[in-house]
Amino acid sequence: MKNLAIRPLKTVGVTMATGLMTALPLMAQDDKPNTNALHSYLLDGGPLTIIIVAVGLLSLIGLTVYNFINLTKAKFCPDDLKAALLDHMVNCRVRSAIELSASHPSYLGRMLAYALPNIDATQPEDLGRDHVEDAIADFSINENRKQMTWINLISLVAQSAPMMGLFGTVFGMIAAFGTLKTSGSADPTALAGDISVALLTTMWGLVVAIFAVIAYFFFKGRYNALVAECHQSAEELLNASVQTVNGEAHLAKIPEGIAV
Repeated sequence: MKNLAIRPLKTVGVTMATGLMTALPLMAQDDKPNTNALHSYLLDGGPLTIIIVAVGLLSLIGLTVYNFINLTKAKFCPDDLKAALLDHMVNCRVRSAIELSASHPSYLGRMLAYALPNIDATQPEDLGRDHVEDAIADFSINENRKQMTWINLISLVAQSAPMMGLFGTVFGMIAAFGTLKTSGSADPTALAGDISVALLTTMWGLVVAIFAVIAYFFFKGRYNALVAECHQSAEELLNASVQTVNGEAHLAKIPEGIAV
């Protein structure tokens, strides 16, 4: 199970490593021997470039680490809880299952503690399945607002980073035309600094946005998969109780000689 949990980490790590390996040779090229890569690709972009890198990239790293820690199987659908609940539900110990669920902080525990009280023993054919499923849906809707907040923040970074880069582009071009107006001639040396600001802010805005988009869809898919697993587990638990209650009735409907 640990290997399965580490596999998504490896996927994102390989993606980021590939991007960095592609960018490093470009950053290693340097026409000026006295200027290092830090100045050429960051400091020459001015304060706006530093803001994009500091705010955007650090925010993305922080949100990525938080979601990696939060979106785990142990916090959503732990195997030990599922096995214990299955034992209770197979033996129709619904109250024990509710107490166990309420004592567990995982997504599955809280969901079942909210939904299982809707089981209706007066409806032995399905134990009030419709009411239980409605409660599960209500819980998921309310819980999604909280869980998706941290994932949507990554989307905010992905959308705002290119806009900040575009702002830097416009700012640099305005400064370049101002220099051109002041000098009265198109001196490349005079315009180089302003053009560097325009291009570097755009580059770093795109770099942050690309990694943010990858992280957003990865964590959104991860969250949806974990929630789907919890719903499937809840369905299995409810089916176990229904099968126990209606086991003899189900067998009575099967003609003799047909295997179950």
